[in-house]
Amino acid sequence: MRAAKRAYRFRFYPTPEQVDALARTFGCARFAYNHMLRLRSDAWMQRQDAWATTKPPPR
Repeated sequence: MRAAKRAYRFRFYPTPEQVDALARTFGCARFAYNHMLRLRSDAWMQRQDAWATTKPPPR
């Protein structure tokens, strides 16, 4: 028997303080993601080194 799939939709009306906190949080996450993407891109361009998630970082 197949399981029924359901979807839920929510609305979120943040307060001005929550808007600021969310913007700060997402900004930090975006910065961290872009920083690591830059490190990986530079490693690839310089050494053709693909970092796998199972391989420890170089020392």
